[in-house]
Amino acid sequence: MSTAQPIARSSGLTLPVEAGRRRGRPNTALIVGVIVVGLWALVAAFVPWIAPHSPTDLDVMNRLEPPQSGHLFGTDEAGRDNFSRVLYGARMTLPVAFLVILLASAFGAAVGAVAGYAGGRIDEILMRVVDVVLAFPPIVLAMAITASLGAGLRNAMFAILLVSWPEFSRLMRGQVLSVKENDYVVAARALGATGPRVVLTHILPNAFPPIVVKGTLDVGNAIVLTAALSFIGLGAIPPAPEWGAMIASGRQFIFDQWWVAVVPGVAILFGSLAFNLVGDGLRDVLDPRHG
Repeated sequence: MSTAQPIARSSGLTLPVEAGRRRGRPNTALIVGVIVVGLWALVAAFVPWIAPHSPTDLDVMNRLEPPQSGHLFGTDEAGRDNFSRVLYGARMTLPVAFLVILLASAFGAAVGAVAGYAGGRIDEILMRVVDVVLAFPPIVLAMAITASLGAGLRNAMFAILLVSWPEFSRLMRGQVLSVKENDYVVAARALGATGPRVVLTHILPNAFPPIVVKGTLDVGNAIVLTAALSFIGLGAIPPAPEWGAMIASGRQFIFDQWWVAVVPGVAILFGSLAFNLVGDGLRDVLDPRHG
């Protein structure tokens, strides 16, 4: 009697579900995070057709109206529809956070890869620059940079980029130092592969997964930092529908007309939480030993 085992067939499941089931459970964090991020992306892309009102039109006769059928999230101190402003805020805040972290991770990873592979004096110089930036709390340094450049969302983006890249650099350096001692890297060098070819072909593909995970997590942090700079008047300039600026304009009404400040605050919460869930899920997928 044959004892041959049946051949496992591909179930066609997506990577998050397959990775989770290999450990006996679905990767719920990644699935939920991807769904929420996807919904926010759709809102940002199609907000002109979704939002029921203009985010900047004034209606002082209906200022500080509570949530009701005509204004789902109420109105603010100038009679603007809070629901529409939160939706337009997604178009402003999410692309800013994503672009900043994309640029910061690319630049930081490049610096870290050069430092880790070259070693010696180059490594020492680059890491001292990283240490200088990391010596300052990110929010304080971002505030100082933005204040010196002037208020505005573009300057806030530049400040967040400058305070975000060093951590990617240090992480990539550690990964490169670990990976470059593997046998396949030594063999590639012995066969005459040039330094750039070794880094691009053999080291980076194996060192990059932690950068992807950290980058996803840092998008959530960038959302909060962008909102914080706008809250103190160094980011988006009112009446721009940016979540942090909306909270700043509504904080004086927090006890009586709570919806003006609470609604954009909840949007920040769900936006940053979604990217953190995606980051946690990717960590499980890219590092099977975790969890």
